[in-house]
This record gives sequence, C-alpha cells and structure tokens, in this order.
Amino acid sequence: MLGYVTLGTNNLAKSAEFFDKLFAPLGAKRLLDLPRGVFWGTDFSRGFMGVMTPYDGEGAACGNGTMVALAASSREQVDQMYQHALSLGCTCEGGPGERMPGFYAAYFRTPDGYKMNFFKLG
Repeated sequence: MLGYVTLGTNNLAKSAEFFDKLFAPLGAKRLLDLPRGVFWGTDFSRGFMGVMTPYDGEGAACGNGTMVALAASSREQVDQMYQHALSLGCTCEGGPGERMPGFYAAYFRTPDGYKMNFFKLG
C-alpha cells in the first residue's frame, strides 16, 4: 500500500549524504535526484523514501508522533543497522529489543531530528 515517504530538510546536501550512507547496507540506491530532493529505494515498484526542501520555502520541521519504520531481514540486521545509524550521528530513541511478541525493533533520531526505526516481524 505504501508508495513513498518524504521528509523535509533544511540542508539537502547534508541530508542526502547521510541517507546515502544509512541506506547503502540495505542495498538501496538513489532512484531520483531533483533540484529540491533526493529519493532512495531498490526500484520504483516498491516503497521508497526521499528528502526534500519544503515547497513553500519555509523551514522544515519534524512532526510530533511521526516515524518512518524500515524493514530489516533479520533481528541481527536490526542490530547492525541501528549501530550503523548511531555511527552516522543518530541518537538513540530505544535500543534493539522485542517490543511485543514477534516485533523486534530499534529506534533512533536522524541528524535532522526525524524519528525512525529498523524492525523485524516474527
């Protein structure tokens, strides 16, 4: 059902560099470079994510209660990607662990302040 997610940024170059590094271990690559944004994924037939400067020219801001969840192939990959995110300057919002039976996740906040997680069901 999900097509794509866009997060706002006030520094496109810095944000794009961060997501290039964050998504590389997942096999995601840049799918689209625009003057105001960059999008990553494995291909356009699956969900993808981008960062953009706001269309209205106002400053980008994080939404309270907004979060992007990124699927991992295993609990080990959740752990690895969480550590990778921290090594790129993200802050901990809840280390790896089972949140409910069958749902394993690790939460972090990006340098732009967005809350994200890596998760594995089952």
